[in-house]
Amino acid sequence: MGIMLSSDTKSVEQCMYAANRANRALGMIKRTIRNKELEIMVKLYKAIVRPHLEYCVSAWNPHYPKDKELLERVQRRFTKMVNSLGHLP
Repeated sequence: MGIMLSSDTKSVEQCMYAANRANRALGMIKRTIRNKELEIMVKLYKAIVRPHLEYCVSAWNPHYPKDKELLERVQRRFTKMVNSLGHLP
């Protein structure tokens, strides 16, 4: 299924993997898309980045605050890329 769990069934490795994949996808969007209109960027985010963050999330459930923050950092990076979303927390 592609889920990484440590011997003590913690999902830290899976969260790091998901965040890295999502960050790489965001980097690709940032490098290749010149027209960063809100509608276009949100569609790209939902189609390309978000699936990496949500893949089998019910199975590996990031319940540690540091894991949640790692995944939320990816979302924050996206909001900074779009001018009209830069002010959001």
